[in-house]
Amino acid sequence: MEPALASRAPKSRWSRRWLGMTRLERSEALLFYLLISPWLINFLGLSLGPVISALYLSLTKYDIVNPPTFVGLANYQQLFGGDPLFLKSLQVTAIWVFAGVPLRLIVALIFAVLLNQKLMGIGFFRTVFYLPSVVSGVAVALLWIWVLQPQFGLLNYFLGLVGIPGPRWLSSPTWALPGFIVMSLWSTGATMIIFLAGLQGIPLDLYEAASMDGAGRIREFFAITIPMITPVILFNLVIQIINSFQVFTQAFIMTNGGPVNATLFYVLLLYRVAFQYNQMGYASAMAWILFIIILVLTALVFRSSGRWVHYEGSVKGR
Repeated sequence: MEPALASRAPKSRWSRRWLGMTRLERSEALLFYLLISPWLINFLGLSLGPVISALYLSLTKYDIVNPPTFVGLANYQQLFGGDPLFLKSLQVTAIWVFAGVPLRLIVALIFAVLLNQKLMGIGFFRTVFYLPSVVSGVAVALLWIWVLQPQFGLLNYFLGLVGIPGPRWLSSPTWALPGFIVMSLWSTGATMIIFLAGLQGIPLDLYEAASMDGAGRIREFFAITIPMITPVILFNLVIQIINSFQVFTQAFIMTNGGPVNATLFYVLLLYRVAFQYNQMGYASAMAWILFIIILVLTALVFRSSGRWVHYEGSVKGR
């Protein structure tokens, strides 16, 4: 009687799916999970575990030396209630993201369009424009310290040639952050390559049809090129937002947050709190706030993508 009842017991969706598989399908499923097991172990042990640990530590007072003491939401209350450096770092990072990301995307797209021409030796120029993206962040920072040097820097030298007095850049609270944004335009090679791949995926017959209708190059760019690469724009936008909120190396080496906290990026402050002040609980709260900010902005971008991202299948169906 009991075995009969057990056989009639409701099974979970996964067990029903497993029992409904053929022997070959089960073997393929086991092989699949075996092959991705290194990634699963890495994710569960080195990613998900620290994330959960950081969530717990964000509710504690922990200085590494002594055991963590539970304090509830006190760290979050302190962040939003009485930490001017936290608010300053949010302001600096917000300017860096909302001013720098669109500019970097526009510059990368312009370079991609220029490098999409069928010219002799175009492969060489593509390589040259991509190379700065593979240079170490430390090397880039040291190079741009010289480029942005007020008296003898390369950038101010060229500005002087056209009669424009160069600013003090990294020595000025007003120009330090714009200097970082200018520097970021030099390393748009990876974004450019992705745009270039998207441009080369556009069917040529669309341009031929537009040309027969009398459309010019500018009209073709805004009526064909931009709509056809909107999925690529979406991808680059999301990646740029995520990466921009995590900028650290350049600020740490070039200015260390100065002058007068003008380049105090969020992750740089988080580093100070965690590894210089040994306030791991407070730093964990900052890390979770950063995660929530990135998550919300990414969700908003995806939510709005239905209005401006056009996929080839949806275009054909219209």
